[in-house]
Amino acid sequence: MNQESNQKPEAAEIKPLKSVSKIWLLPIVALSIGLWMVYYQWSNQGPLITIKFETATNLEAGKTKIKTRNVDIGEVKKIELLPDLKGVLVTARLNANLDDLLIDSSHFWIVTPRISLNGVTGLSTLLSGPYINMEPGTDGKKTTDFTALAAPPLTPIGTPGLHVTLNSYDEFAFKEGDPVVYKGLKVGEFEDIYFNFDERVVYYNTFIEAPYHKLITANTKFWNVSGVRMELGASGIKVTTGSIESLLTNGVTFGIPEGMPSGEQITKRTFFDIHRSYESAAQERYKLSAEFIIMVQDTIRGLQIGAPVEYRGLVIGNVIDINPQDISQNGLLDQSYTIPVVIGIQPGRVQQPDNQQGLDFVRMQTLRWVEDGLRASLKTGNLLTGALFVDLQHYPDAEPTLANTVMGYDVIPTISSEFSQITAKVNAILDNVNQIKVLDLSNNANDMLKQIAITAEVLQATASKVDRILNSAHEDELTSSLNKTLQSIAQLTQDFSSGSTNYEELNNTMQVLQKTLKDLQPLLLQLNGRPNSLIFVEGSDATFEPKGISNRAVAGDN
Repeated sequence: MNQESNQKPEAAEIKPLKSVSKIWLLPIVALSIGLWMVYYQWSNQGPLITIKFETATNLEAGKTKIKTRNVDIGEVKKIELLPDLKGVLVTARLNANLDDLLIDSSHFWIVTPRISLNGVTGLSTLLSGPYINMEPGTDGKKTTDFTALAAPPLTPIGTPGLHVTLNSYDEFAFKEGDPVVYKGLKVGEFEDIYFNFDERVVYYNTFIEAPYHKLITANTKFWNVSGVRMELGASGIKVTTGSIESLLTNGVTFGIPEGMPSGEQITKRTFFDIHRSYESAAQERYKLSAEFIIMVQDTIRGLQIGAPVEYRGLVIGNVIDINPQDISQNGLLDQSYTIPVVIGIQPGRVQQPDNQQGLDFVRMQTLRWVEDGLRASLKTGNLLTGALFVDLQHYPDAEPTLANTVMGYDVIPTISSEFSQITAKVNAILDNVNQIKVLDLSNNANDMLKQIAITAEVLQATASKVDRILNSAHEDELTSSLNKTLQSIAQLTQDFSSGSTNYEELNNTMQVLQKTLKDLQPLLLQLNGRPNSLIFVEGSDATFEPKGISNRAVAGDN
């Protein structure tokens, strides 16, 4: 009993100790679970990034999503202004396992509805609201700070093709999205524009899509095909147009000028010039040019830089500069001042190699021809536009001259232009006319006219007298002739009147003629019956004699 009583309290004392130990474990377990959950959440959450935007249009913290390829990869957590108030800073949390995408070549931008010539994009955001799109980069350094793009990139990263940089020295007005056209097909577009203030040159980063990027070689030339282009030159009026899309906006095209080799294919970003036209792009095939200077005494109105230099009708070069500033301008207002024009003769155009050897040959041959009478002149290429070009011709009668130089340029002597020659001839004619004594000539002409008038009066009087004489003579002769004729007719009628000798003779003649015809009547009857009786005789010599028919014979027959 005592043992049992003693043991029960011990058992009763142990139970409270076990329950107390379990109560103290509950907070520990809860804390452990909380710590584990915090650690799990912390270890599985994605990286935190910051993105700079110009504005936070329609962005909301805790609501706006970050997407790539239309898949949610994060969410905006906080939006705040930058300290300098030049933009906003968006803090966003990305999903886990996206650390590899956080490189400096990745791009972010806000997707909203956009309407442009290239189409309509972002219509889905009309219902869901704007979101931030991420375009993962391909290579670069790790970073969590980004600057968003003001607009979506025209060419997605990783698109097969080739990036090139075009530069323009002329006043072209290209913008982002303008097409690059090849034979009427759109094969690329302008991505972004950069103006270099030091060089004062506009650079256009351009993308050429695959497989057309294989057409870009070392000898490829780009030229402008924007809108409708009209050129007034020495060859006349030329109108060129591009595709319909380039008519509405702007655009460029490219190709290899005729006569040039294809060259090696370009595989990395390269710089190309945008030329004004295909003709100016084709000029690039001629790298070298032998420069000369001509001193023009006539007007140069209508002559432009780039105007052709022709030899016997063939283009062999172009005008490089007109009245260059590096040549002394002393005496500009002098009457004898000549205007310097720098021209270039290209070896490639005269069937010579486009190298230093060909350049030396062209220079030596030209100077030799100058000594033999080669001269330059300005001629009108088109009457409508008034454009001039430089013409080189041989003039055997030209005065011999030795080659000289002006400011380091070899000089080709000039002769007057066609217009100047015509003007000189007209002036010479006018001078000769002015030298004529018009007053003396007028007095002499008046005297001559008076003499002619007097002579005319004398001739008129003489003619009247002659007419009267002729009329009188004609009337006398006609009357005499008529009288003689009438007398002859009267005599003739008297000779043949009844009872006259001539009448009796004529009557006798008619009677003899009638008798003769009666005698010939039997012969005529015989010949009528037998035409050959005069030649052939048929047995009897009896001659047929016609006899009359008696009344008795006629009655017996009846």
